[in-house]
Amino acid sequence: MRSLNAALGRRSFFKKTAGALAAGVWADETLEALPQNTNTNSKPSDLRITDVRTMVMRGVPMTSPIIRIDTNQGIYGLGEVRDGATKNYALELKSRILNQNPCNVDLLFRKIKQFGGHARQGGGVSGIEVALWDLAGKAYNVPIFQMLGGKFRDRIRIYCDTTESNDPKVFGQRLKDRVASGFTWLKMDLNVVRPPGEATAPEGIRAQYGGLPMEHSFMATEITEKGLAGVCDFVAQIRDVLGMTIPLSADHFGPLSVNSCIRLGKALTKYNISWLEDMIPWQETELLKKIADAVDIPICTGEDIFLKEPFQVLCREHAVDIIHVDLLTVGGILETKKTGDMAQDYGVPMALHCAHTPIGAIASVHAAAATENFLVLENHAVDVPYWSDLVDGVDKPIVNKGYIAVPTKPGLGITLNEEACKQHMVPGEGWFEPTDQWNNVRSNDNLWS
Repeated sequence: MRSLNAALGRRSFFKKTAGALAAGVWADETLEALPQNTNTNSKPSDLRITDVRTMVMRGVPMTSPIIRIDTNQGIYGLGEVRDGATKNYALELKSRILNQNPCNVDLLFRKIKQFGGHARQGGGVSGIEVALWDLAGKAYNVPIFQMLGGKFRDRIRIYCDTTESNDPKVFGQRLKDRVASGFTWLKMDLNVVRPPGEATAPEGIRAQYGGLPMEHSFMATEITEKGLAGVCDFVAQIRDVLGMTIPLSADHFGPLSVNSCIRLGKALTKYNISWLEDMIPWQETELLKKIADAVDIPICTGEDIFLKEPFQVLCREHAVDIIHVDLLTVGGILETKKTGDMAQDYGVPMALHCAHTPIGAIASVHAAAATENFLVLENHAVDVPYWSDLVDGVDKPIVNKGYIAVPTKPGLGITLNEEACKQHMVPGEGWFEPTDQWNNVRSNDNLWS
């Protein structure tokens, strides 16, 4: 498959050639055009994976392993393991995809998805899947969104977190400054402060469970009337500065019980919060539905869910009003689109969680462009000054007046800026060094006998 530009280029070339032959000579410009309009790679069907390598950056905005899948034709694909996860989640998959055709993205995904899991454990499978799509797009000379069926929009709406302040007027002004810079959707971390009197909780409750992270219901933490009044006053002062027009979502409430979540949700209703995010762990479908049924603010969750099926349970049971998919956890680009399409059948819109480098962010942009019920995409790096410098090939800044333009170049449409990336690598990590120790595995991966 060649682009329209390439086709037009061939027409131009043959016209020039005909003119040159009529004159009895080959014009210099005709000879120069020949290699520019010829595909020097072999057919995509002959493409094979030869290597998988990684490098790890930090402060971009988190610590993120970057994947590079190399091929026998010299083209490569870029992917990213979700922030905070180990690169080994991706490298353990290398032996399963070596010598395979990366253009068979869905086939390879089905082969490796059994090695993924919820939260950061989905990062290896998802990152590999993104790199495969990047390769397929480059092989066929089309952007990823085109291979997903085309795009519904040319630019992607962004929401962003904002540096917190204990002073609601200061916090409100910071949010208002985001609006002035072009953002049309905002989110705030609404940490429930618990000085004496704002919440009741047994002393040492975390230690009681041996230090294991426990779900909210087991923490016996209840918000008091004083706590409710304090949170509501804080949000009221923010809305006084910001106004009521712009969507404002909220996250991070602490380990409150279901009943306290309901009380808090009801108390915040008057401030038109656009969604309450991750009030309790996503696994508790019936408890989430209890909250969603009792509260008049949209309930949102999903950034730690691997694969489409758990989202389908939440949507089918109407336990959430908005799903919040992290592309680098759920399984990658196609799984994100599948999840969004599924949710649309239940009348549920899809927002996207994103605390990624530009690689994961642009992958999310392609998925968002190709999914009809997409709502808004997070960007956690608005205040990281060098974030846009990490890649080339797209307009800068990448986040421009609250939107990201959908790239139109092949694959993801980006390349790494090696110099910029190396300035933010984790000490001791190399630049895509050999990973031959991951080439072979002795394992029977069948899920049945």
